[in-house]
Amino acid sequence: MKKSLLVIVFLPFLGLAQEVPKLTDEMAVKLSEKPLHCITQEYPNKTAHIINNANEVPLSPKALHPSFYGCFDWHSSVHGHWMLVRLLKTKPGLSIAKDIENTLDNSFSKENLQVEADYFTKYQLTTTFERTYGWAWLFKLDEELTTWNHPKAKIWHQNLKPLTDKILTAWKTYLPKQTYPNRTGIHPNSAFAMAFAIDWARSAGDKEFENQLVEKAKYFYLKDEKTPAYLEPDGSDFFSPSLEIADLMRRVLPQKEFVQWFDKFYEKRSIENIEKIPVVSDLSDYQTVHLVGLSFSKAWCMKGIAKSLPDRHPLKKEFQKTAAIFLNNGLPLLFQGNYGGDHWLASFAVYALED
Repeated sequence: MKKSLLVIVFLPFLGLAQEVPKLTDEMAVKLSEKPLHCITQEYPNKTAHIINNANEVPLSPKALHPSFYGCFDWHSSVHGHWMLVRLLKTKPGLSIAKDIENTLDNSFSKENLQVEADYFTKYQLTTTFERTYGWAWLFKLDEELTTWNHPKAKIWHQNLKPLTDKILTAWKTYLPKQTYPNRTGIHPNSAFAMAFAIDWARSAGDKEFENQLVEKAKYFYLKDEKTPAYLEPDGSDFFSPSLEIADLMRRVLPQKEFVQWFDKFYEKRSIENIEKIPVVSDLSDYQTVHLVGLSFSKAWCMKGIAKSLPDRHPLKKEFQKTAAIFLNNGLPLLFQGNYGGDHWLASFAVYALED
């Protein structure tokens, strides 16, 4: 019965490649069910907490992170919260709007978020916790609240501030010491995190941090040419390393300079390869299902890059069409797996569906 419903809901997205999926209210409700369910689901859980002594052994995920203990891991909980904020902000008339608001009220309580902030000083060896993937999503969450003129958003934003400040201090300390970028297709990818951090810095008016990020991005990637994207992806990638770099550099360079850089960055065989749909052999495998997320992240990168390319550039329309293909491919798969995808993929889908 459930599968039949999904076919009905997503039938418009299984057609021709030129059909661009839109985030309808119906789809928003279906997608929101994923984080609404898992935000309060404590187990299974991958805490990533480094146990420093015997006293820390009994600590539960919820004791460590009273706001972001669910959704299998801290970063997935954070971007699940971002997704709910985004939907409540852009679609306030959703039938489940009150459920979303109640969930956010609980997670964003002043007391819970203070414990989240204290985590980074209360325990040893926390400087690398969620660096930099979780940090990036925390900034995206804060950016969403910062740019929302709503009474609740103002309260939640203020309650989140101690945690945001801790992450900002950690990033400003780490960035000058980061000698090399992480060019991986999973969590530590530097380009993805720096792109989100630049977005946050600009929305928050933190010019110092923005300049730090821009200069580091140029240091890491400005001389890149003929990127070997023909070797992508690895078996558990949810990012295209090359597209994440391009998506960052479009934020860093003026259009003319970006086009000059971009045309040297990709060769024909690499473009042809990154436009291929990922083959997902097992949706129930917690690592292999990452490849569904790869379709979504490729879509959002290609949409962003296409916007930054001039109308005459041959890849502008091609990337727009390919992004739609990736979305059409990923959306039906989102509802066919297990908790390995349920705890995070909806957030990626919502971000990829953004205009």
